[in-house]
Amino acid sequence: MTDEAGTAPSRRALIGWGGAGLALGAAAAGGAAAALGGGADDTETVADSGAAVPFYGAHQAGIATAVQDRLHFAAFDITTDDRAELIALLKEWTKAAARMTQGHAVGGGAVSDLAEAPPDDTGEALGLKASRLTLTIGFGPTLFKNKKGEDRFGIADRRPEALIDLPAFPGDNLDAARSDGDLCVQACADDPQVAVHAIRNLARIGMGKVAIRWSQLGFGKTSSTTPDAQTPRNMMGFKDGTRNIAGTDTAALDKHVWVSGKAGPAWLAGGSYLVARRIRMHIETWDRTSLKEQEDVFGRDKGEGAPQGRQHERDEPNLKAMLPTAHVRLAHPDSNGGARILRRGYSFTDGTDGLGRLDAGLFFLAYQHDVRDGFVPVQRALARTDALNEYIQHVGSALFAVPPGVRDADDWWGRALFS
Repeated sequence: MTDEAGTAPSRRALIGWGGAGLALGAAAAGGAAAALGGGADDTETVADSGAAVPFYGAHQAGIATAVQDRLHFAAFDITTDDRAELIALLKEWTKAAARMTQGHAVGGGAVSDLAEAPPDDTGEALGLKASRLTLTIGFGPTLFKNKKGEDRFGIADRRPEALIDLPAFPGDNLDAARSDGDLCVQACADDPQVAVHAIRNLARIGMGKVAIRWSQLGFGKTSSTTPDAQTPRNMMGFKDGTRNIAGTDTAALDKHVWVSGKAGPAWLAGGSYLVARRIRMHIETWDRTSLKEQEDVFGRDKGEGAPQGRQHERDEPNLKAMLPTAHVRLAHPDSNGGARILRRGYSFTDGTDGLGRLDAGLFFLAYQHDVRDGFVPVQRALARTDALNEYIQHVGSALFAVPPGVRDADDWWGRALFS
């Protein structure tokens, strides 16, 4: 990234986080500006060109945007009770995000004439391009009223009805240290260092006002919003996300992803709801399972990715040709009253668990217009009878209301909520 608002130099070669791909269960159209704005609805063009994703627009980028290769997701706890301080932070974060997503350094950059003071930017992305970086913010239930029932910022009455406390699902083994949060920021990029740099700088700017509650690195996108692209494979070796909502399907996005002014609070119109779930996979058990059982578990052919009873990956599934416990059958909209969600999940590997088993799985990210007729009914169906449950466990969970996009340089993340 450059210190000045010019074209970033060529990126250097980097070693990534390593990886494979993974998907499972159910995963913005960027905005309207050329540098810090411009037309970004054509997500396929953005992905192919490698250009910076526009920051300004009706919806936040990083939702319907063509899915990038890497993720750094962070949930924050707010450590101040001062409303004015929080608003000032959101304004500063917005300004920094607008610069970083276009390949520019934060503030005065990583190198300045004042050697006695810390630089404005941490500097590890110097010389790197924007790498299609997107930064997407969300607000958790505890922003509106904390666990003690305190309305710290005078917005308790503005909490959306759909921003519910997610119900407990059978088989959940949730770690409180990897769940919830007052705020979240999803950083997606094609370069892992660019994504990490973005979260690091926001955390640095917020020091004394926010603290990272938990975070997750991800690699190997597990779903695609560009249906003409090759479908990613998950760490179990299966294609998943074949039927994901396309980033160019305006009608489906309006129906299933974006909050309308009629169905939700006015401040959230054009936004969405994000479910984040850390799903641990029992890799070693899966690797000793026969191919036939693996295919029966998913309801798909492992090689081609075709639904059972069909020949090609994108053939319309014959749900009756699958076992009643098949993952695809249970997750299909026809089995859930037409419920659809937009997935943006990533694989993760976080070393071993101390018993020699790989701590790996899916970091599941799903956007929808209302979790009550999106994630919740689908997950209830999966949690009860999905054959995949033998090989996975949900260990972290969070829900966030994702505000609409930032319209211009005078706007900021969450402005309508605090106005």
